[in-house]
Amino acid sequence: MTTTAVRPRRPFPLGRLLAWLGLSLIILISLFPIFIVLKTALTSNKALFTEAAALWPSQPTLVNFQRVLGLLSTEQAQAAGGSGSAVNFLSALKNSVLFTGLIVLGQTFFSALAAYAFARLKFPGRDAIFTLFLIAMMIPGIVLFIPNFITVKNLGGLNTLPGMVAPFILMTPFAVFFLRQFFLSLPRETEEAAFLDGAGPFTIFWRITLPMSQGPLATLAILTTIGMWNEFFWPFLIAKDESAYTLPVALQVFKSQTPQGVPDWTGLMAGTFVTAVPVFILLIILGRRVVESLAFSGTK
Repeated sequence: MTTTAVRPRRPFPLGRLLAWLGLSLIILISLFPIFIVLKTALTSNKALFTEAAALWPSQPTLVNFQRVLGLLSTEQAQAAGGSGSAVNFLSALKNSVLFTGLIVLGQTFFSALAAYAFARLKFPGRDAIFTLFLIAMMIPGIVLFIPNFITVKNLGGLNTLPGMVAPFILMTPFAVFFLRQFFLSLPRETEEAAFLDGAGPFTIFWRITLPMSQGPLATLAILTTIGMWNEFFWPFLIAKDESAYTLPVALQVFKSQTPQGVPDWTGLMAGTFVTAVPVFILLIILGRRVVESLAFSGTK
């Protein structure tokens, strides 16, 4: 007669349960403003203040999204309680994609070049220059807006895409520091073998280092995309015509058009939610890679 051994019962993981409860609470607190944005966007303008304390509108409607995207006429939008204004969404979306895409490509490439030079090449003053890069991380970006604006204006870059991307398209201190930490962890043997085969520094960088660094490069691209997609102040200074507006600037102009005296909060929340959707999708798809690469670079 065989007897089956009874496995000892594991103790209840109270610490893990508390950790999950705390994490869930943080997630709820972080997502609550987004929920309020969506709830306001689905609320009619007439019921905005009467149902302000409700967790969900009694009669959800998509009319605010239709108004913001210009799918309704001015008379229909005003009849729905809006200001009658609309966002030229397709034009602003195109400008945001071009503005963000050019900066992401430029910053990723030039930052990788500078980071590889600091990590692998030996030249006089390398450590001192890298220290200056780290010090530059402490300078508030707002300090540079006035000299950048004067320079772009003197070069005739106002209301143009090159004028908007010029201050951001090159390397940033954080990007150089982030990629340098990863390049220092790469094995030198592969690069030395390529050097013995006659490859130069740029060939090694292009054909060996970059393919081995796809994770950190993708992470840097994602972080830059989020920052530039939400950039408001600089495009607001440079873009004067509606044809040059990015999405954040277009939303600000939409908010300021208040012929009825009150901001169109429901329409503004609808436009804000539509603008944030691409970033949500990007984070859902690639969010884990960002966290893993940041944790990796911080431990090296």
